[in-house]
Amino acid sequence: AVIAFFSVRVSDLPPDDDHPYGHEKWENVSGVIEGGLIVVAAAWIIFEACHKLMAPTSLTAVGWGFAVMATSAIVNTIVAARLYKVAREEQSIALEADALHLKADVYTSLGVAAGLGLIWLTGWSILDPLVAILVALFILREAFSLIWHAFQPLVDASLPASELAIVREAVMRHAHEILDFHDLRTRRSGKMRHIDMHLTLHRRRTLEEAHAICDRIEDEIAAALDHAKVLIHPECCAPDCRCESVAS
Repeated sequence: AVIAFFSVRVSDLPPDDDHPYGHEKWENVSGVIEGGLIVVAAAWIIFEACHKLMAPTSLTAVGWGFAVMATSAIVNTIVAARLYKVAREEQSIALEADALHLKADVYTSLGVAAGLGLIWLTGWSILDPLVAILVALFILREAFSLIWHAFQPLVDASLPASELAIVREAVMRHAHEILDFHDLRTRRSGKMRHIDMHLTLHRRRTLEEAHAICDRIEDEIAAALDHAKVLIHPECCAPDCRCESVAS
């Protein structure tokens, strides 16, 4: 939670001389760190469970343990649901990672409660470490998924195909004004989507007309994709160009 709090505050700082593109990637760093912490926790659960399988011990106060874990699961479910809602609204990977952390706690609590409930009914203490290992394996899968999702923007991976299609559709709506577009590049930093491309315009276009066309396309992309920063470089066609204003 401290990591998420720090990263969300830092990522919201405006660009400066040392970080002209902003600080949004701190959210991705936070997601990777939190995912790593969840992996460590799951590995520790497996280690302790294996130790308990080799050296079984009897459990005491199983009923109280079941009640505490069930209550913990209910509370964490409510908080995690709220965090996921805000994370989706703000498209914050840091809040999503923190929500997953709580979600992992929920599954841990439910697993422990189920294990304790079965032990309470059957008296089989061996169920405790077995349930713990199953819960830990599930948490590992969720954690690795989070780490992969948070890490991709750190290496400037492209936006998903669905979002690239939105960008291309916005450009193609202006096919009557441009000749073609190329060198489309996209990446994500925190919640920000960075998009840049080159537009080829007829050389008879004035600078004012070219600027207006670029502005219209940038505005349409920004309206279709939240938190999008669009940069368009206009180019004129070759001097001997006889092409019509049709996009390729």
